[in-house]
Amino acid sequence: MIPVTAIITAIALLTSGFMKQNGPELGKPASALASTSVAGESGTGDSFAVRMQLYDKLSKVTNVEWYWIAAVDQYERSISKARPKARPLLGQTVGVFVEPERWAGALNPYTEDNSPVSIRWFGGIGQDGDGNGSAERTSDFDLLYSLIRFMSSYGINEERFPIGIWEYYHNSRAAQRVTQFASLYRHYGRLDLFEHAFPLPIGNSYSYRDTWGDRRGWGGRRIHEGTDIFAGYGTPVRSTCYGVIEVKGWNKYGGWRIGIRDLNNHYHYYAHLSGFDKTIAIGDIVKPGQVVGRVGSSGYGKPGTSGKFPPHLHYGVYSDRGLIEWAFDPYPMLRRWEQAERKQLRSKG
Repeated sequence: MIPVTAIITAIALLTSGFMKQNGPELGKPASALASTSVAGESGTGDSFAVRMQLYDKLSKVTNVEWYWIAAVDQYERSISKARPKARPLLGQTVGVFVEPERWAGALNPYTEDNSPVSIRWFGGIGQDGDGNGSAERTSDFDLLYSLIRFMSSYGINEERFPIGIWEYYHNSRAAQRVTQFASLYRHYGRLDLFEHAFPLPIGNSYSYRDTWGDRRGWGGRRIHEGTDIFAGYGTPVRSTCYGVIEVKGWNKYGGWRIGIRDLNNHYHYYAHLSGFDKTIAIGDIVKPGQVVGRVGSSGYGKPGTSGKFPPHLHYGVYSDRGLIEWAFDPYPMLRRWEQAERKQLRSKG
């Protein structure tokens, strides 16, 4: 008697071979056709317009709001960018990465399987989204469709879809990030939310240099994970990005501090403030140049401690890598944003 798994494997191999030879266009992979049908229409490659077109199409076939689809894709893109060796680019437009074993099924002996029938049999998540009969792990549409179908199986409304996100990643941080991204896309109704501003108003008196990695003595041996911008007490502190306020309150090192998450999955950390703008709260959405607090000298002690050092803004940026976050030197970005804003002001005359 022939084992059932052997039969399924044979079907998968035969189906896969058939699709490679008899796909929608002879000699052209199904994944290439799927990319052409999406990206080729606008001729702009991996642009915001092309992505929005893809999200709208997926929204129509899955009944999931476009901003959730965009948020999932952007989260995947941010993690792939942070870990490029572990998560190589699969499609041409989307940022989604799925391991071969998860796509085809953990017990599937053919990890490159693209037959929807056998993938489903072995419990893989890969699905045929574009209707060409093949679940291609290199197809933009199939990749994102498969993730959204998995997540939406728990529900498509604002309360249930986040449950599907958690079930996919089994990581509360990932679920929080996707939800934050979705709130930004929903609020602004567009994808191009990557402009930046210098954290202090240009024209004010301030000074800074690259202090990344300098030693810090208070609270034990540690290094400086950011850039100190010295300015007068009470100078407005501005958001450098479009983002969501993730943290607001006291920290014994940073004093009164605020943390903002952007769509690059970067956490922007503003510390030693004298106070916050009274109109903002955790979960609120901010834009570049919006005042979020004031320069101070708080920190290095219990709540309310102040004056142990000259007033300045400590500005740090952390990149989320999925399970942990790494700080990186923000000085080059600060210089770039400052110069761009000065140039813009000069052009306005």
